[in-house]
Amino acid sequence: MRRKMAAGNWKMNGTQVSLAELAAMQGMSKGTVEVLICPPATLIYAGAGLKTGIAIGAQDCHVAEGGAHTGDISAPMLADAGATYVITGHSERRQDHGETDADVLAKTEAAWAAGLKVILCIGESLEQREDGSTLDVLAAQLKGSVPEGSTGANLVIAYEPIWAIGTGKVPSTQQITEVHRFLRTELASRFGDEVAGAMRLLYGGSVKASNAAEIFAVADVDGALVGGASLKAADFMPIVSALNAAPTAQA
Repeated sequence: MRRKMAAGNWKMNGTQVSLAELAAMQGMSKGTVEVLICPPATLIYAGAGLKTGIAIGAQDCHVAEGGAHTGDISAPMLADAGATYVITGHSERRQDHGETDADVLAKTEAAWAAGLKVILCIGESLEQREDGSTLDVLAAQLKGSVPEGSTGANLVIAYEPIWAIGTGKVPSTQQITEVHRFLRTELASRFGDEVAGAMRLLYGGSVKASNAAEIFAVADVDGALVGGASLKAADFMPIVSALNAAPTAQA
């Protein structure tokens, strides 16, 4: 059985006063749903210290354990601060910082070496969606970004169509179904049915309370990676509730 996941990515938002929102989410991570919040790095230590039962993650890590990398944070540092997960391959890192599939793969392996689990993001642009190359793009990202040794215990895949992130646009349930089925098949081809069946596949991109139930009803959607709607407990809690009410997938 794959435990469902509701993961919140706060991006470059949040100061100490934002910890009140995290505290208000206490008790949300229970039963069949694991709840994760990835605040800015400045809040990881304090967030983990709240002991809310919610997992705390980071939004990025450097490939090196340490060294002359001004402004960067290594995976061991994140783990030391209390993080248990890290996001790699987010489209904003790929686009704004020029990160390649090889970079994402290296960061994922660095996170594992530090004992962190990874949410690895993939997704196509609007141009790629419109020219019909979505599945080819995703296959290439899986091949280049996902390391050998991936399992359901150390890796979560998040499908985030770039054109849906923060835009209010959401793919149709048919499009989400096609992609998530394709991802499961590709993972099974590479790692075998047992490993692929244990890996959680999240959908991300303008997920909110009003569309969560419809998205979570799609086969092979094991949860969501949520952006803006995770910043406030009042917005995030209905999404978690919808996920709790959704069918639990069998691995």
